[in-house]
Formats: sequence, C-alpha cells, structure tokens
Amino acid sequence: MSGRTDDLSDAERLAMLDGEARAEALRTLAPEHVANLAGNWPFWARPSQRPPVGPWRVWLVMAGRGFGKTRMGAEWVRARAEADPRLRVALVGATIGDARQVMVEGESGLLAIAPADRRPDWEPSLRRLTWPGGAQAFIYSAAEPETLRGPQHHIAWADEIGKWVQGPAAWDNLMMGLRLGRWPRVVATTTPRPVPLVRRLATASDVAVTRGGSGANRAHLPGGFLDALIAEHGGTPLGRQELDGELIEDAAGALWNRALLERCRVAEMPGLAARVVVAVDPPASADGDACGIVAAARGQDGTGYLLEDATVSGRTPEGWARAVADAAARHGADRVIAEANNGGEMVRSVLQAADAALPVRMVHATRGKSARAEPVAALYERERVRHVGRFPALEDQLCGMIVGGGYDGPGRSPDRADALVWAMTELMLGSASRPRVRVV
Repeated sequence: MSGRTDDLSDAERLAMLDGEARAEALRTLAPEHVANLAGNWPFWARPSQRPPVGPWRVWLVMAGRGFGKTRMGAEWVRARAEADPRLRVALVGATIGDARQVMVEGESGLLAIAPADRRPDWEPSLRRLTWPGGAQAFIYSAAEPETLRGPQHHIAWADEIGKWVQGPAAWDNLMMGLRLGRWPRVVATTTPRPVPLVRRLATASDVAVTRGGSGANRAHLPGGFLDALIAEHGGTPLGRQELDGELIEDAAGALWNRALLERCRVAEMPGLAARVVVAVDPPASADGDACGIVAAARGQDGTGYLLEDATVSGRTPEGWARAVADAAARHGADRVIAEANNGGEMVRSVLQAADAALPVRMVHATRGKSARAEPVAALYERERVRHVGRFPALEDQLCGMIVGGGYDGPGRSPDRADALVWAMTELMLGSASRPRVRVV
C-alpha cells in the first residue's frame, strides 16, 4: 500500500532534494511562480492525479480512501471553470448534503482549493457556485434522478458513485444533459464498490480509469492513520477495497452476491408495516467488538424490509443497550430479538435497564452463523426481502458468508449480518411471522 516512486509530484520530488539542490531548483523558477506554488495544482499533483490523455468521455477515478479523489475532481472543475466563462457544470453527490459538504464546502472542495482572488461565490439557497469570470456550477442529488432531467451542462463531476442508491437512473439522466459545447466530459470519483454502475463504467470503451491505493498519498495523511488502518484491515476484502482501491468481486460460494442485493434494493417501503423488530447480535468481548443492531419490518405485502443498520462499536453493555433502545424507539418496534449465547440473561437485563418497557425475546444459536443464514438467503433469492436504501458495511458482511460455513468478509465476525438473520428469521420464518396489522 505504499506509493510508487514513479508516481511522485513535483512538490514531493523537490522535498526529497537536499537543501542546496532544493534552493538551486527554486532559483530556476521566476519569483512570481514561487509565490504562487501553494495554489498551483500541477505542482502538487502526482502523475496519477492528472487527467489522462486521449479522447475519453468519462474519467473514472476508482481509488482507496485518502488517495486524493476529491481534490482531483475539484481541481479539474476549477481549471475548466477558470478557463471558460460560459461553462455550466453539474456537481452530483449521493445526496444534496454530500454534494454540499464534500464537493463544495469540504477541506478539498471547490471553495477551499480556490485562490482568494478566484474563489467562486456560493449561494446555498440556489445550490449554485459562480466564478468571477462567469462560469457556474449547480449541485444535484443522485437520490433524486429526476432533478437531472432537463438541465444542460458542459461538464460534470460525479462523486462517490458507488454510494448512489439510484445510480444507473441518476447517471443516465446526467449524461443525457451533457450536451453543451463540443466535447462534454465527466469525472466520476469513487471508492470502488461492485455495484452495477461502477462495473458498467469500469469496462466501457470510452471510459479512462485511474486506480490507486491510499498509500500513494501517505505524505499528506495524518501520521499513523494509514498504518492503523492497514494493521486492522490489511489483506481483508474491506481493506483491499477501501485502502488498495480494488474492485472486489463476489467470494466463491457466498450465500449472497452483489447482483442479488441490487435486485432487492428499493427506495422506500410501500404502505405500512405489519410488524417491526430490532435484532441484536451482542459483542462476544469488550475488546471493541461491534454490537450488530438492525431494524427490520414485515410489510403488509408479506415482504421483509431492512430499515436500518444501527450497529455500534466500542460501547459498554449499557452503551450498546441504549443504542438498541433508541433504534426501537425510532422505528416503533414491537419487540427486540437478542442472541442469548453471549451473556445469556445479562443481555435481557441490560436491554430492559435501558428501557423498562422494551419487550425482549431471547434466541439461542444452536447452529453456526452460515447455517442459520441459509434459509434467509433463500428468501432473498425468492425476492421476499428488500433493502430500503444502501447498507455497505452490512452488505459486505453478507457477501462474505459462505455456503456450508466459513466467513470471508470484513471484520472478525459478521455481527451486522447475524443481526439481520435473526430479524428476518423472526419476521419471515417463525410462527411470529404471521401478519398482524400494526396501527401507527
């Protein structure tokens, strides 16, 4: 995960020189260039952060966390906006909040990277940026694909497309609106996830792909940050995806796969819930293990719906019990399902101490996690379970559960996935799954 020696910026190469050689190199530059180095992106950009050559229509930057993807997208937009006063830019995030907080106002966003005399005017109420020369950019939410139907743009920056809940619909509407100028282009920046949109772009003929790991940007990351993540996740599927920037495909023999989960995804649950439960997979130890917590419902249509992954880590028993009680209150759950194997009746007492009115049913694991999960996976195959939105950490665990036993996903244990299995078993497979109308 270390950076390549052939992928160093001019700034990094200058810093590697000894004092005399560095001073000599600076003397060869005009004084005005030295004074403006702080805002000179080509000086700071590594070769892998620069736009590719050739007739690409889409530049897909698919790299690990901390690689500098946001800065790359922002600098590309900035350079184009400063060069063309007529430019109209689409800035599309997973949500409006993401677009605003990361692409516009973030530490590597368009406002932060602009020199003071070229900083665009930001009008949050209009969702609009206007550069001093006249170029404009507008922010959009990929969660609302229809807002991209109609507006026209010269270029676009699409951020974290792997998180877009309605990715293909949002992307298609965005591309249909790129019809201004002679050469419309889009930069898509994302941590790789094997969702349909990312897979589609990664293999398209008119897409230039930049890949890279977090280690390439080590010099600009906080001390110890990367080493700690490598120690925790290095070599795991999660680490290969989030740090190395690999597009991880499905594990051999997995009970769930990405395509199946995509088919089971919906934007909202239709109608009212017949039943809602919160399921808990308590941590096996107090050493920072996660407590798997999910909220799920059985709809009046007989389908199971995953509503929330409320999993917490590093909490005391009282802390995770409070998280369970809060999740139950948020969703109006009629029961909490808790695995009794780790702590037995202590689990019940801790949960009821957090909320005395909370009805708790203890369940006992008599088979391994994968064996318990197989009937629930079959429900997904029959399209009797839906995910209301996207749950990346939980879905990574589902795709790591192997037929016949074993786990090849992130973390030591599929705590989130196990909580989901308990919830769907209660709602869809047990005697308690018979539908009852729930008044809200």
